[in-house]
Formats: sequence, structure tokens, C-alpha cells
Amino acid sequence: MEVNAIKKTDSKAVLKKKSAFREYAEAAVIAIILALFIRAFIVQAFKIPSGSMEPTLLVGDHILVNKFLYGVKIPFINKTLIPVSEPEHDDVIVFIYPVDRSKDFIKRVIGLPGDEIKMVDNTIYLNGKPYKDEHGFYSNEGGGSFSKGGKNQFGPVTVPKDSLFVMGDNRNHSYDSRFWGFVPMEDVKGKAFIIYWSWPNWKRFLHIID
Repeated sequence: MEVNAIKKTDSKAVLKKKSAFREYAEAAVIAIILALFIRAFIVQAFKIPSGSMEPTLLVGDHILVNKFLYGVKIPFINKTLIPVSEPEHDDVIVFIYPVDRSKDFIKRVIGLPGDEIKMVDNTIYLNGKPYKDEHGFYSNEGGGSFSKGGKNQFGPVTVPKDSLFVMGDNRNHSYDSRFWGFVPMEDVKGKAFIIYWSWPNWKRFLHIID
């Protein structure tokens, strides 16, 4: 009788242990699914690897990108399922790099579909008028590795339908639409909105991106 009682108790302990393990496993699976859903449709984290967006974004900045703002897209094929809004002038966006689709780039929107873009002596002209370039930074330090003669003489070009013209804020040190062309609207992943961490520039913690 005592042996049977012990076996019965052990059996209950095993079942209880299995039940607890199942609960933890289910919670972990749900957490993973939720994280993947948020990353695919709502918010995604990125790290800034270069100085092409200085001084707005520095090397080592960790940013969050709002993926929902420009519409809900079907993963992997980038087709918009539910349109919400479209990029606007001055938005800082993350997009698939047209030359190498395995990479993501971050730049600022300068031209929208139908806009005429021209650049003369570090002055951008949008549809024939000087562009209010509040974020542009022009520096000759380092020789301008992407300059190709400075690229301060450019255009005019007209932005095609469903495309964007983008530039880095560090104008003389940015490899952007002046060199490789336009960004298809469907390749835009989202709008950068906050620096959630930065090292060694820790004072930029929770800095809003404008």
C-alpha cells in the first residue's frame, strides 16, 4: 500500500512538472510570435553604421522605425495591404538599398513623385525654388569619398511616379539618389522617429528624430 501511494504521488509530481513546462513553453512561443508581429508590422530597431546622416544621426545611434505609418505591408514581397499614409518631404526613412537589396539604407526624403530636383553650389532647388534645407550639412573634411566632384552640381531630374528622391544630411559625404537614382515607394520600410540608445553618445538617449 505504501509503495502504491509513493508511485501515485510521484506520478502527480511529474504531471505537475510537465504542466508547468508546457505553460512556460506556450508563453515563450506567444512572446516570440508577438515580437515577430511587432517587428514585421509596427516597429523595428536599426543601428546607424555610417556618418552619412550626420549631424542628425551619429555612428552608434540605435533607432526605432515606425513601419505602420506608411501602411501595412505583406512581409517579403513588400506589397501594401492596408495603406495608411505616404512619405513626406523631410521624413527620415529606412528603405531597401536599390543597388544591393540585402542592405537597408537611411536617408531624408527630398523629392516626392513629380518633383523636379536640381542642385547648384550646395543649394537644392525643388520645383524651381530654393529648398528650405534646415538639415543639410556641408563639409569638405575627409575629401568627400562619395563626392565625385562634390555632386554639388546635379540635375534637373524629375521624380518618377511611386518613387522618392533621397539624400543624406551629411550632403558631401552621402551615397544617395544623386548617384544611384530613386527609391521605389514599395521599398520603404518606415519612418525613423526616435533614438532609443546611443553609444558612446549616451546623452542622445530618447532623442526625437526630426
